[in-house]
Amino acid sequence: MCPFAENKVDMKRIVFWCTLVSAFVSCAEIVNDYPETRSGADSDKVGLSDIARLISSLPIGEEQLGEVYDAVSSSSSNGYDEEYMMSDLFSSPGKGVGDSETKASRYKTPMKDLIEDYLKNTATKAGAVDVEKYINSMIDSGVQIYWPFSENWDGSSYPVVTFDPGYGAESNYGYEIRIDSGGATVVDSVLVDEELAKTRPVWVINTNDDSAFTPYDMYLSKSSASEVTKAAGTEVEKRLYLQDLTLLRNYDSWFGGASEIFVKCGSASGFKASTDDELKQYHASLTDFMIVVKRKDIGKTIPFEALLVSDFTSQIEKIAFFMIEDDGGTTTNWKCSATVKYQSKSYGFDIDIPYKDKDDIIWRGQLASGFFSGGEVHGRFGDAVVTFRLE
Repeated sequence: MCPFAENKVDMKRIVFWCTLVSAFVSCAEIVNDYPETRSGADSDKVGLSDIARLISSLPIGEEQLGEVYDAVSSSSSNGYDEEYMMSDLFSSPGKGVGDSETKASRYKTPMKDLIEDYLKNTATKAGAVDVEKYINSMIDSGVQIYWPFSENWDGSSYPVVTFDPGYGAESNYGYEIRIDSGGATVVDSVLVDEELAKTRPVWVINTNDDSAFTPYDMYLSKSSASEVTKAAGTEVEKRLYLQDLTLLRNYDSWFGGASEIFVKCGSASGFKASTDDELKQYHASLTDFMIVVKRKDIGKTIPFEALLVSDFTSQIEKIAFFMIEDDGGTTTNWKCSATVKYQSKSYGFDIDIPYKDKDDIIWRGQLASGFFSGGEVHGRFGDAVVTFRLE
């Protein structure tokens, strides 16, 4: 063995770490100039890192802190993640996902004014048209401010601004905004991970995944009293509910936010056929809704009282049950069936339940009616514990 082999390995390690530190310092350098857009085919897209740098360069004050907090709090109370979409920031400051489109702004100097002024003042080659194009790119790209653990905010602390680096990373560099003893705004570069976000405010620039869907609790709030009364007054045998859900792990990096769980249930609700003519009148129905499980709620039992089957008759034998965590991709289908008892034989209704090929499948399969015979029953379904109630 070469007597210098060990030293050579050490030197390689030293060179490697020096290179890594140099790369980090280079990445974390704050440059207060016009944010860059992508070139070529991506010329109409904006980089998340550019927007994080832009936000950290703004003269943010108490009013803007309150605006972002109001928006993410509204989104959260509406059943979504703690998010403030750029489309809302520019069109209706302080509006959360799921809020009324006519929600009035009450801010004298909203964030959008700071962003517009910054872009206009730092643009050298670009004019007003390019500023407008850049803002439209942010809006069209679905960019948002995600504020995890926002409920822990003390009402005055300034945030660390970072962005989702992708690739499932759990840490990234960010820009720490603070006010020094002289009242000047100071921005430092820091390493950001989820533990930091639990102890101080962190704004993550990422893209929205759930605003196009309606969470189950918000769906309930939109149901009118007359509709509920009518449903309750119809002749039914029993109803099957998803009473509560406990998600046991996160499925994505913390930069991506909460887990969007889609629950899909296929059944022959209300099946009471006794003749072939009656049989032809029935078909399978699909219940499909979204549950947003925030990272702080992992491992906690969350009540929902979600209706899965509105008329669970004695002739229903099996239902199809499917749970996924949304990750996008190309639409495909799970081909399954809902079975009933018809003239002393089992009869299946074919169902194609849609999902995306990049989705994480938590559990899928058939559940027999006997499983629910106890009235209230819970079980482990992949990385989730679900309680059902049949009444």
